[in-house]
Formats: sequence, C-alpha cells, structure tokens
Amino acid sequence: MIRSIGDFIAAWGYEHEATLKLLRNLTDASLTRRVTAEGRSLGELAWHIAQTLGEMPQHAGIPSKAPGEDESVPQSAVRIAEEYHKGAKSVAAAVAATWSDTDLDDDVSMYGQTWKKRDVLSSLILHQAHHRGQMTVLMRQAGLVVPGIYGPAREEWAAMGMPAPR
Repeated sequence: MIRSIGDFIAAWGYEHEATLKLLRNLTDASLTRRVTAEGRSLGELAWHIAQTLGEMPQHAGIPSKAPGEDESVPQSAVRIAEEYHKGAKSVAAAVAATWSDTDLDDDVSMYGQTWKKRDVLSSLILHQAHHRGQMTVLMRQAGLVVPGIYGPAREEWAAMGMPAPR
C-alpha cells in the first residue's frame, strides 16, 4: 500500500528498474512476436507500458513526460527502453513535485470512476507488472532470456549452480 510519496518513490524505483531490465532484453526482431493475431505484439506491450507513463498520470493531474498515445510503436527495442526510462524518471520526479503525503486520500476522476490518488500510484505499478508478465511469455516464445524480477528466472538458477524449481 502506498502510505506516502516516499513509499511510492521507493516502490517505483524498484519497479522501474525491473521493467527496464526486461525491456533491455528485447531485440528488434522480437518486437513483432504475438500469441494470437488479435493480441498485442511484444513491441506493442512494451510501448503501451511506456505510453501509459504519460496517459495515466496526466489523467490524475501529474505532468509527466512520456510517448503520446498516438505515437506508433518504434521498430527499435533500444528506443522503447530509452523512452520508457525517460518516462519512468519523469513520473517519479513529477509525483514528488506535484503531490504531498496529505494529497494521497484526495479523490481524482479516472476513467469514469473516482479513485484515491494513492490508488492511481498503486495502479501505475500494478499496470506495468501485469504487462511484464504478459511480455515474459512472449519473450520465452521468442527465445529470449527472461530476467528474474521478484526472484531468479530459470537461467539465473543455473548461473547460481542450482537447479531451477519445478
């Protein structure tokens, strides 16, 4: 739970780095990987995470800088990671500059609903965690190494000289 701006900044720092670690393992060739014709590609998921760093905060009155919703998915995995990184740093700085701890119980209109500001911050974190999970499936299918986020990934167990749990 986000009880203070400091809580968010600390959690966001970890989540930002975790997402960046995943994005940096993408390749340009992997960006078109998708499970179904109707589903988002790996590149579309990655770019959606980056775009949300502008869209969601701006709905809540946080002036962050991120790719616009109308910007096409880049064909460069490096560019997606760079834009995400800039946007994530912008979110942290904007939240710290715009909101205080006493603002977190204030209501804000989000997507036709009323949310607490603390819930907007939690949703930013959970949103990218949700899409990271989707991305890891596509990454495995594309033959990419999936880095551990909340614990070691299969390849990391082997590097530690231990068998991966089944």
